[in-house]
Amino acid sequence: MYEEIIIAGSGGQGIMFLGNLLCNVAVSQNKHTTFFPSYGAEIRGGTANCSVIISDDEIGSPVIAEPSILIIMNEQSYHRFLPKLKKGKLLFVNSSLVYSKSPEAIYVPATEIASQIGDVRAANMVMMGKFIKDTKIFPVAIVNDIIKNVLKNKKNLLEINLSAFMRGTKL
Repeated sequence: MYEEIIIAGSGGQGIMFLGNLLCNVAVSQNKHTTFFPSYGAEIRGGTANCSVIISDDEIGSPVIAEPSILIIMNEQSYHRFLPKLKKGKLLFVNSSLVYSKSPEAIYVPATEIASQIGDVRAANMVMMGKFIKDTKIFPVAIVNDIIKNVLKNKKNLLEINLSAFMRGTKL
């Protein structure tokens, strides 16, 4: 396995949490992984993206020139990162906030679903669920366990995040 993933959106959308969570899952499965965050000038509302590499072998550099997977949470990130995506590779798009269309994209109304669940901030977990379901990169049960472990001391966030993740796996 060797996947280069860029997750991008706005500050406050849980971009870094999603990347970190993915790395935690990879490590739990004895994979090599890197996490390389990038923030805009502002935190909440500014741009945010992270690069995650998951590999069976050691990773030489955390820098990604052409990702094999893009997870895009807002319109600005769509325009910035789409040209970098390797041809024919996976593109996950939050259709609640991205209005541009690409025939290859997997559209997920992540923000809308998160809002229905009760917290718009859980859109990242809806997207994570769809990503895990479609790529089968890791088993759903393992990701579920890692979410429980990572949020074990934040009971107020645990239920909504698990709910959002499981909802995403059913899309």
